[in-house]
Amino acid sequence: MKKIFYVLLVAICLLVIVTLFFLDLNPSKKEDGKEGKKLEKIKVAEVAHTVFYAPQYISKGLGFFEEEGLDVEFILTPGADKVSAAVLSGDVQIGFSGSEACIYVYNAGEKDYLKTFAQLTQKDGTFLVSREKIDNFTLDDLKGKSVIGGRKGGMPEMTFEWALRQNGIDPVNDLDIDTSIAFAAMQGAFVGGQGDFVTLFEPNALQVEKQGLGHVVASIGDLGGVVPYTSYSARISYLEKNPEVIEKFTRAIQKGLDYVHSHSDEEVAEAMLEFFPDTSLNDLIGVVKRYREAETWPKTTNFTEESFYHLQEIMKASNELDKQVSYEDLIYTRD
Repeated sequence: MKKIFYVLLVAICLLVIVTLFFLDLNPSKKEDGKEGKKLEKIKVAEVAHTVFYAPQYISKGLGFFEEEGLDVEFILTPGADKVSAAVLSGDVQIGFSGSEACIYVYNAGEKDYLKTFAQLTQKDGTFLVSREKIDNFTLDDLKGKSVIGGRKGGMPEMTFEWALRQNGIDPVNDLDIDTSIAFAAMQGAFVGGQGDFVTLFEPNALQVEKQGLGHVVASIGDLGGVVPYTSYSARISYLEKNPEVIEKFTRAIQKGLDYVHSHSDEEVAEAMLEFFPDTSLNDLIGVVKRYREAETWPKTTNFTEESFYHLQEIMKASNELDKQVSYEDLIYTRD
């Protein structure tokens, strides 16, 4: 009788252990501390991996997306055109790139076109790197020189050209801007000896400086003004069917923006260090400081009509826009 009792006791204990094990593995019991609440998987095509997008990585690293019930995966997709293609094909739900991408898609006649629903940066995030050290640099120093400028029709290149024109420099006749080199290859091309100057995001610009192969001489963001430079977009059909997801995603991004504006350079750097394992904490702190001084990050995910039309002014100046698009047509607003 005693043997049967012990067998039953062991069986009951095993049953309890197995039950607790499976309950612990059940994601519906873990997310947000809410019973039956599963994280919704969202794929985002991001145009680049750069400290420029610090608030986004902070939202990921500090769990702001999870707090909103979202499991967000960022997929590196170099080139705003490729980001748009990924969203339109349904490979991802959200695109993250220059806001000009939505304008190109809309003007191409796409029926299920893209709308922008949140901005992350409000200025160009590239820095002009010179091969030679130049004291008291001015844009006139670019005359007669060669510059690796980025993809033709992309925001970095168009903003750079606009800044040149604003300072009386003809980007076609006064210097040679190379737009043939892919975004991901620009740093390597410059290090390999091409160009007198190159425009680079961080931490790439800092890496070139630390190698002793270049010197940051200007912030293109300071020269280009306020625009919805990098933003999140989705197809109108997705926006209409998933307003709550968009609201949650936007809230999480806003939390990231709030964090960078309420914490020190060191705290911001520490919060995203895991996303830049090849960059030291001290270097990240320096880059964050550089972007903060340029007022790169807006206080809110919303952006003004004025900044949207300034974006199109830059595009027109580069002969990349024939028809202006209204703010109401391409900006998704939440009621």
